[in-house]
This record gives sequence, C-alpha cells and structure tokens, in this order.
Amino acid sequence: MHYIIVPGWNGSDSDHWQSIWEADWLPGATRIEVASWTHPERDDWVDAIERTVRASDDDEVVLVAHSLGCYAVTHWLASAADRAQVRGAFLVAPPDQSAETYPTELLSTFDDAGTAVSIPAVLVTSDNDPYCTLDAAARIAGDWQIPLVTTGELGHINSESKLDDWVLGQRLLTSFVAGLGRQALRSR
Repeated sequence: MHYIIVPGWNGSDSDHWQSIWEADWLPGATRIEVASWTHPERDDWVDAIERTVRASDDDEVVLVAHSLGCYAVTHWLASAADRAQVRGAFLVAPPDQSAETYPTELLSTFDDAGTAVSIPAVLVTSDNDPYCTLDAAARIAGDWQIPLVTTGELGHINSESKLDDWVLGQRLLTSFVAGLGRQALRSR
C-alpha cells in the first residue's frame, strides 16, 4: 500500500500530523508537490495528484488529505481518466466553503459541486473545527456520499491542534484501510 499525502492550504509544516506520519509512520509515503501552496490554483493541485499517483510504483494507493486538500482530491477523482490503483481516500477536516471563516482568497479555488466520491472514502472531522461545524461536515459527507467520523474537540486537526503523531488518526486510517481489505501499518 502506498500513501499519498495531500496537504491543505500552505502545505503541512513539520508539526502537522501529515508531516509526522510521512516522516515516521508511513515510510515511503509521497507528498504532492504544487507550485501554488500559498495561492492555490485548482489545476496545479489536481495535476499534482495525477502526477503523484502515476509515479507510484504500487498498484494500491490511498490518498490522505487535509483541509483544502480534500477538495483537491474530490476534483481529481471527478476528472481522472484512470484511478484504478487508488483504493481509497482518507479525507480530514475539509473546510465549509459557505462559512464566514472560509478564507475569501480561496473562494474561487475549489468549488464544491457536491459530487459523490467515486471510491471508498471517509470524512474525519472535529467537533469544534473553526472552519467547519458538525452540521456542515455532515452535509459535506452526505454530498460526497461517504461516512462521517467525529474525533472530539481537536480544532481544525492541524498543527495548532498539537496532535504530534495523532494516534487516533493512525487508528482511524488503519481501520479504514483494513475495511478496504488491505493491511496498513500498525499504530504505535
């Protein structure tokens, strides 16, 4: 199983669980590389996912996305001609694009067409995400036709949440991958 990390706006810094997982828990994981981390451009992000999936030598891939990266994944899935090797998407803390807290500079980046996700996926959210209420997360999960898992009060599930290696997230990903009939790494 190969894991592809799809960070959100501005990438994931070294204190973010995605970066820690990539360095310590998911050896061999690949992070997408975009030119537009600070001023996201949809085509740049979608093309980066496409390039990274195609470059994977493994015939089984799971996308691990955070925040704005969740929308990049859903847009890639809607446009990808061949996504056979992608077995699932672990989508964490997508922001509510209609919320007052959604950054105005991102409004035209990824429209949320509410399209059903075409592969097995799960949406993981926090009970107190400042960018997405539980009701909004439930709406997004419903639009994408995927299960919703809540984690308690973890904010935006990012570096500010001080999650370190986010053991609960590791367990959720391990369970998700096991549900795909695949073996993931064990949580520490």
